[in-house]
Amino acid sequence: MKKDKKTVPAPFAAPTKDARFAGTYEVLVPVEGRVRPHRVPLQFATLERAQAWIHSAEGKEAIIEIVASERG
Repeated sequence: MKKDKKTVPAPFAAPTKDARFAGTYEVLVPVEGRVRPHRVPLQFATLERAQAWIHSAEGKEAIIEIVASERG
């Protein structure tokens, strides 16, 4: 069997690790060649709002900009 090429995971929402924003969620964007995912500088009150932002027009545009800027 052939191995599939490694692909970059899709952006995802996760609980914020920053104690100043405890109880909120943030969006993380994995970028090829980077060990840690890039954090979107927004905080969301619920997981559902964070996931909705990922799929919104604004979110898609921001994610594309992040990936493009990391590629150089």
